[in-house]
Amino acid sequence: MSQRTERISTPKRTKEIIEKYGFYFKKNFGQNFLIDSNVLDNIVYSAGVTKDDFVFEVGPGIGSLTQVLAENARGVVSVEIDNNLIPILKDTLSAYDNIEIINNDILKVDLNKLIEEKNQGKPVKVVANLPYYITTPIIMELLEKKLNVQSITVMVQKEVAERMQAGPKNKEYGALSVAVQYYCDASIDIIVQPSCFMPRPKVASAVITLKILDKPRIDVKNEELFFKVVKCAFGQRRKTLMNSLFNQGGFNIPKEDLTEMIKSCGLDEKVRGEALTLEDFGKISDSIYDYINK
Repeated sequence: MSQRTERISTPKRTKEIIEKYGFYFKKNFGQNFLIDSNVLDNIVYSAGVTKDDFVFEVGPGIGSLTQVLAENARGVVSVEIDNNLIPILKDTLSAYDNIEIINNDILKVDLNKLIEEKNQGKPVKVVANLPYYITTPIIMELLEKKLNVQSITVMVQKEVAERMQAGPKNKEYGALSVAVQYYCDASIDIIVQPSCFMPRPKVASAVITLKILDKPRIDVKNEELFFKVVKCAFGQRRKTLMNSLFNQGGFNIPKEDLTEMIKSCGLDEKVRGEALTLEDFGKISDSIYDYINK
């Protein structure tokens, strides 16, 4: 691999690459390229990437972050959905022999198999400037599949990063908050202004690191049921937890029994999902599990 080459991430260089290839931004792919080298250095620093690490990247764009990752990591696999970016990436990253580009949809890639092949099944780090439109599905995919991932450091919309950290009785608190806090320790590393991107997004972004816990934060009897309860609770936020579970859960549990269950968990029968802690969700889902399996 060559020594550090010219940064892709300057406004001038980014414009040159876009013009050279006649590239146009696709709104449906949520493409916003980073044009600030300091931000890229901060992302890689926040992720704690070293020469011992193998990194998975989602949506490399023209390779701005990929380049900095390759200079700091042992190897990088980047998954890019847009066919038009593949020849650009082959050009912009030609100086590096530790990068592999995969032209596919991240949600269709067998990530377990990829980790096994590329890193002998050892833990990888995920680092990405995530497309806004698909942030939540990607995060949920990475967490729920229980992949051998050590940490996830991603650039997302600021409000999405805040949602991941939000607690009960906060308007940002929702199913994503519960999932992230069930599996991870989350910390917002930096706030990034729209001027750091081309084209400029309308809102600020944030870099957040999710450190995957050795085991989930709470023990539950059935994880699938736990997340079903969580999704029901936030499906219609204005409804009480009891009505949400009765109408959407498909548990076939009479209302009076659901009410008793909620009370037995030390909660008010009129409580809404947004007031429940992680532990409360665990107690409710375990009660439903016991009821169904009695």
